[in-house]
Parts: sequence; C-alpha cells; structure tokens
Amino acid sequence: MIFGIPIQTLALFFLGTAAMGGVAWVFLYPILSGERNVEKRMANVARAGPVVRSAGRGKEKSRREQVEETLKDLQNKKNKRPPLQTRITQAGLTLSKRNFLLGSGGLGVAIFLLGLIGGVGLLPALGLGFAAGAGVPVWLISFLKKRRESRFLEVFPDAVDIIVRGIKAGLPLPDCLKIIAQDSEEPVKSEFRSLVDSQTIGLPLGEACGRIYERIPLPEANFFAIVISIQQKAGGNLSEALGNLSRVLRDRKRMKAKIHAMSMEAKASAAIIASLPIAVMLLVYISSPQYIELLWTHPMGRFMLAASALWMACGVFVMKKMINFDF
Repeated sequence: MIFGIPIQTLALFFLGTAAMGGVAWVFLYPILSGERNVEKRMANVARAGPVVRSAGRGKEKSRREQVEETLKDLQNKKNKRPPLQTRITQAGLTLSKRNFLLGSGGLGVAIFLLGLIGGVGLLPALGLGFAAGAGVPVWLISFLKKRRESRFLEVFPDAVDIIVRGIKAGLPLPDCLKIIAQDSEEPVKSEFRSLVDSQTIGLPLGEACGRIYERIPLPEANFFAIVISIQQKAGGNLSEALGNLSRVLRDRKRMKAKIHAMSMEAKASAAIIASLPIAVMLLVYISSPQYIELLWTHPMGRFMLAASALWMACGVFVMKKMINFDF
C-alpha cells in the first residue's frame, strides 16, 4: 500500500498512462510537429498542372514531364509505410508473416509464464510478456535491417563503378548487372540477382531497380533507381550519370564517417550519464547492501525504483534523439 492505494492499482495506472502516451505520440505528433502540413505542401508542389505546349519545345517538355512523373512515383513509394512482410524482407529474413507473428506470440507467452513461475505477480508478468512479444521481435527486425543496410552501403559504390567501367568498355547494361550478381558481396549480390531474375521474366529495368529500393530503403538505392528509370524513359549518357552517382555515394559515405567521428564524444557522454546511476547502485549494494535493499523490499522503495527507471528511460530516449544525426 502506498498512500492507501494498492501497488497493483498504481502499476495498472502507470501502464495505462504509458499506453495512452504512446497512442497520443503516434497520432498527435505528426499534427503538432507539422509533418502533415509538409506532406500536403509537397503533394501540392508535385501535383502536375496544365502545360502549354509549343511547337518548338515539344521534345523538351515531354522529357521534363517524364522526369517529373518518375520522381513523383518514387516519392509516393517512399512516403508509404511498408507492411510487416516487407520489413521482414528488408531485414534479410526469409520468414513469412504468419510464422513471425506465431514466434512473437510464443515468445510473449513464454516470458509471461516464466514471470508467473518466478513470482513477480500477474500485472508485471503481463507487462514483461507484452514487451517480449511485441517489442523484442520488432527491435530485432530493426537491428538486422540497419546492419544489412550498413553492409549494403559499403559494397554498393563498387557495384556502381563496375557498371560504369563495363559500359565504357562496351558491355551492355544487363551483362554488367550479371557480373555484379555473380561476383559482388552480400547483400548487393542477392539484390542484383533478384534484379537480373526480374529482367529475365520481362519486368522493365526501371521498375526492377525500384524494387531494390523497396527492399533496401536507403537514399543511395533510391538515387540508383531514379538514374536508371530516367535513362530508360528519357535517354542520356548512362555511364556519365552513374559516374556522378558513384562520386555522390562515396562523398556521402565520407560525410557519414565524419559525422560518426564527430558525434562519438556526445555518444560516449550519453552512455556514461545513462550508466552512472546503475553503477552507483551496484557499488552501494556491494559496500552496504542493507542500505539499498529498501528499494526492492519496501513498497515505497519499489515505487521509487519504478519511477526512477521510467525517468531514466525518458532521459536516455531524449539523449538518443539529440545525438542521432541524419543527413
């Protein structure tokens, strides 16, 4: 009992408050931050208007319209949130959506039963089971996806250089793609193998390159899809365009490495600040365990420990958002 209120009632209140806060964050943040207004403005800018054609500039406007349509289609694909099966594929997993959901549910039930057997109580066991079933698999997909994207960025500029050198040497573009699909490293090898297979069954090259961006949602893959789509629809010097793309990719890679090096001091400071309370608690427990045992033996101590963990989690989340730099 805390102030005449049962512990389970307080725990249920905090869980409900956290759930309502998460729902409010999902639905109210886009409105308060202005993201929806930005999306509407971008849609208005990208909306095709009436074009007055002239006899002398018909070809130029036709080419411009093709480029605008290609960019607008790729932007629309980018704004859509991918479904669960697509996110599983982006992580490099071969699981089906059904098996993934069954595995997540089984993990949640197992953690819930372990919590009940361990005597933590019904509500804490429900919270642990929900976190394990709904949070851990999603985090694992996000981790594998980021690792796969990082590996893709390391190999992709070399693959673009192979295409540039092959075209300059007189090889057709499909043969250059086959060379990458055979000799490159993963995950570029598997992605270009899928590209070659799509070409074999008759899929247009621009659309096949767009599917690479669906499986690897990176700006670099999007650049490649845009260059190939525009070249297929409007023509142009593909080797020069891909050569410029290769330089852009390597410049972005160097810039990302520079940002990573400059932000390491802030990340180290955040890690020290986040781990300092836990380290102090362990040291106090080693030196005088009777002094700190009240935090998990007394009801008020458990309440204070839960509140401190919640505020620490909020602080870690804020620091993480402050030191993550996107460009």
